[in-house]
Amino acid sequence: MLRSPGAKNAVSVTPSFGGVSETDSLMLRSGADMPYTLPDTHIAVLKASDIVGTYEEVWPRLREREGNGNMPRTFLWVTGPSRTGDIEQTIQLGAHGLRRLHIVLVDDTKENP
Repeated sequence: MLRSPGAKNAVSVTPSFGGVSETDSLMLRSGADMPYTLPDTHIAVLKASDIVGTYEEVWPRLREREGNGNMPRTFLWVTGPSRTGDIEQTIQLGAHGLRRLHIVLVDDTKENP
């Protein structure tokens, strides 16, 4: 993960374990290189081959890559910027998470010439 901690305009860049198209969610694997929380701006790198249709399809991929019994402590499910209308019925961005999400989609499904 690339990050400038403590900076007012902190940005993180991390790989995504997978993408789930039914909810337009990213699955970010926890670990020493992946924080439990994200700064206001996050850039996720996702391979096209890591996109699945449903949540149920991503778990077998995890077991295949990590091996049974080797699950990471947590995953972050990210589905866009955090929004809430709790405060004075006004939509607030980033109250419970990131404010901006950018996804870099890498097309690894075609052979390079």
